[in-house]
Amino acid sequence: MQIEDWLGSENQLGMDIWKNKYCYDNETFDGWLERVSAGNKDVAKMVTEKKFLFGGRILANRGLENRGLENRGRKITLSNCYVLTPPEDNLEDIFECAKKLARTYSYGGGCGVDVSNLSPCGAKINNAAKYTSGAVSFIDLYAITTGLIGQNGRRGALMISMDCSHPDVEQFIKIKTDLNKVTKANLSVRIHDDFMKAVKEGTSYPLTYTRKETKEVIIKEVDAKELFHLIAETNWDYGEPGALFWDRVTSWNLLSNTKEFTYAGVNPCAEEPLPAGGSCLLGSLNLAQFVNQPFTKEAEFDYTSFTECVKICVTGMNEVLDEGLPLHPLQEQQDSVRDWRQIGLGIMGLADMLIRMGVTYGSKEAAALCDKIGFTLSDAAIMQSACLAKEYGTYPKYDKEAVTTTPFLLHNASAETKKAVETYGLRNSQLLTIAPTGTLSTMLGISGGIEPIYANYYERKTQSLHGKDVTYKVYTKIVEDYMKAHDLEDEAELPEFFVTAMTLDYASRIEMQSVWQMHIDASISSTVNVPNTFSVEDAEQLYTLAYEKGLKGITMFRDGCKRAGILTTTVEAEPEIPVAGAGLARGEIVQVTDEVIGEKRKLVTGCGTLHCIALFDPYTGALLETYLSKGSTGGCNNFMISLSRMISICARGGIDIYTIVDQLDSTGSCPSYAVRKATKGDVSKGACCPMAVGNALLDMYQQVQERIAQQNNNGEVQKKTVKIAPNPKAVKNVANKANCPECGEPLSFEGGCNICKSCGYSKCD
Repeated sequence: MQIEDWLGSENQLGMDIWKNKYCYDNETFDGWLERVSAGNKDVAKMVTEKKFLFGGRILANRGLENRGLENRGRKITLSNCYVLTPPEDNLEDIFECAKKLARTYSYGGGCGVDVSNLSPCGAKINNAAKYTSGAVSFIDLYAITTGLIGQNGRRGALMISMDCSHPDVEQFIKIKTDLNKVTKANLSVRIHDDFMKAVKEGTSYPLTYTRKETKEVIIKEVDAKELFHLIAETNWDYGEPGALFWDRVTSWNLLSNTKEFTYAGVNPCAEEPLPAGGSCLLGSLNLAQFVNQPFTKEAEFDYTSFTECVKICVTGMNEVLDEGLPLHPLQEQQDSVRDWRQIGLGIMGLADMLIRMGVTYGSKEAAALCDKIGFTLSDAAIMQSACLAKEYGTYPKYDKEAVTTTPFLLHNASAETKKAVETYGLRNSQLLTIAPTGTLSTMLGISGGIEPIYANYYERKTQSLHGKDVTYKVYTKIVEDYMKAHDLEDEAELPEFFVTAMTLDYASRIEMQSVWQMHIDASISSTVNVPNTFSVEDAEQLYTLAYEKGLKGITMFRDGCKRAGILTTTVEAEPEIPVAGAGLARGEIVQVTDEVIGEKRKLVTGCGTLHCIALFDPYTGALLETYLSKGSTGGCNNFMISLSRMISICARGGIDIYTIVDQLDSTGSCPSYAVRKATKGDVSKGACCPMAVGNALLDMYQQVQERIAQQNNNGEVQKKTVKIAPNPKAVKNVANKANCPECGEPLSFEGGCNICKSCGYSKCD
């Protein structure tokens, strides 16, 4: 097989990613497949069918230590990330940790370090300084170390965490508000149940630390609500710190009853809580490939094939674990991996799977489907680990009584699987995680992790013959496939189950992560993307809901937040808008003459009928004015009048129709609308009156564009509608936009990581 046959000859980006990141020395696809599967034909078959891929370090490095003299003694690892032993409160151990970071980065691994053991600022010490500068002061040391060590064109990844009870936690939370500090590390706060209880009750919370060497006790009382607000506000404004709900982390896994075991921290994207020296060996299943008869009413998930694939992959990942054992950079890492044998099998392509089945992301139907698939995943993985234990023995630290009574196992294993574990034990202490799959999913042309598709399309620029940049659309692969399958010419014709990260209600997004977390014994690397208009209070509610829903961690990224600015290589001006009102000074409004094109639509809503009249510029087809009026007594006519006035003033102020419609589409669902849709089924497209108006405006706009196109082409109708207004964006004129450091195109924030859809760059993989 050729790489073109595997990825598709049209998938140039995917082939470039494979060649630049995973292909060694111009090897053929078949040679690469043989190397990364190490001769396991079942694993090779799953890869060939695009049902499974190992993590990036395995795809790039597996088997290279046996490839020629040039690789003899080469420092490589098959694990993406590690958690180091937390540094103790002395200079020797603090700098020893920096040394371990450097060595691990030199092999290609990322690291997580918890600094909760270090003394807070002002604690007494017995050297020339008399008082310590505090735990936070050493974070720069670790971040600088991360930035110094190269990894084949990129830099190492680092997660630094601190307990919410540490007296320096407020300083820790604020450290990244200085955009020049700690630019090479992610930050997360370990949040405990007693803290969240204090937040709910509005009581104070003690920040305490006892220094072992001097026995000094430092206590600081804080208002729990204020501290929680600070976490939410800083994340809202700067994209960090993330939250780790630590009691959930430690209680929902296969080791929660094992007294000998403790988690030391999390890896850089927080999907892998690990013991000191622990590593994450990753692989991901492509859910989209298990849908039979996609894009039809008969579409269904193939649980039989999925179960078989899970078992093959658990076996394959254990083979990699054994091969990679001597390759870990540090002795503490080799010891930990040998004793606990963690693997991290996860998923990608969830959003593609749902679209192939016609299921709306975030709906009750989607949650129920994911719950069933999640149980199948965990049950099959546990069963296969038990079968491997029967053949090769359990992991060395296995405690039968502790493991077989864990709430996670009891919830996620069938009776047959529980019996197998009782009889044979487990080969692995940790099995499942959902890691960032940005580069892998981009290579395959699918969605990453458990997240919704980020956007229906992306903007690309090309220079025309006239020397001007021309913006055009590149549809997300699943959108393109669906449009081709249904002969659609425009994304506006897509059905309602095409939701995106920016239009999805955050509560629905968290609900989906909650469902998956019930079946994942490690954690989930994931980003909740929210619009620029998202408030600090909204952020607090998001964090609270995430905690209440049993998430182990949460990361939020607000479009245009200050942290995005430091990722931007260049700040480009907004594309010129060739519509009425373009180039207007602030406050200028276009005057509407009698020379307009008018269109009318009658809408059926939850309250009855609604009449929508729209007036368009006769030369460009730009929206100018809208008039709305109720056709029945239901609803508020004054509200409709005010809405039409606001739409009109926006249009006449130069705001394009796509931005207006995008805002209308973000208004949520209406109970009356839902009831009528369920009972009569005659409502107009949308979930509430504003959404229905937006869809009607877009439909009328496209009709006007076709009419103008006919006139401009001597009556010949073009096959595709000419787009004059720019593409839709959730927020316009936001200066802080994160651009790819390699190609300069906009970055997406998916799966807890930055990913470029243009060149395949990823911070994490």
